[in-house]
Amino acid sequence: MPIVDLANPSRFLALTARLMPWLIGATVLAFAVGLVMVKGAPDDYQQGATVKIMFIHVPSAWLAMGIWALMAIATFGTLVWRHPLADVAAKAAAPIGAAFTALCLITGMLWGRPMWGTYWVWDARLTSVLVLFLMYLGVIALWRTVEDPSRAARAAAILTLVGALNLPIIKWSVDWWNTLHQPASVVRLAGPAIHPTILMPLLAMAVAFLLLMVTLHLAAMRNEILRRRVRTLMLMQAQAAPGSAS
Repeated sequence: MPIVDLANPSRFLALTARLMPWLIGATVLAFAVGLVMVKGAPDDYQQGATVKIMFIHVPSAWLAMGIWALMAIATFGTLVWRHPLADVAAKAAAPIGAAFTALCLITGMLWGRPMWGTYWVWDARLTSVLVLFLMYLGVIALWRTVEDPSRAARAAAILTLVGALNLPIIKWSVDWWNTLHQPASVVRLAGPAIHPTILMPLLAMAVAFLLLMVTLHLAAMRNEILRRRVRTLMLMQAQAAPGSAS
């Protein structure tokens, strides 16, 4: 099937119906492998067992940024190419991104308490991620408050593109400002600074979280397509009802 055919919602639904059982199985397997690897990972010589919060915190942080980037790409499909599924993809991704961002903030607070002596500091990295979470809530609110789907899609697309300016701030905040948050230790030009006994479980959990995100996103897109079809049918029935023209 050519990829352009996925612009057809019916073909998209058919394809995802076949993929979903495999994605669910792969997600469960990936988490099982990841959790076994996490259990066998050693404690840090400074942080002790609290270092294992990393295996949830870091993948959540990556996905919080990655999902917003995905939404920004989808907005081009909405504003430029009028792709039938672009705004569906962006709308379905927003609640998932908000959930991963909230998980990132919560685990970061739990990790920061024993390391920094407090749950929260107005650190550049923490503050910029909090701004990202608020922008996710703003996009979700736009979709819920604007009745016309096309107007909601355009308004959400503009907010998403503006919010994308926050992504490089989050990424390089630890380099641009003097912050308490540790610098990048996995994605670095000099290579990862983490010992393989911790790096490999981290990457395994990152794959598991990614598969979970893809599974949830496709399921949410399917639900949104079906919801829009129900809305269209209800509008058609309302217009065809006796006395609707009067």
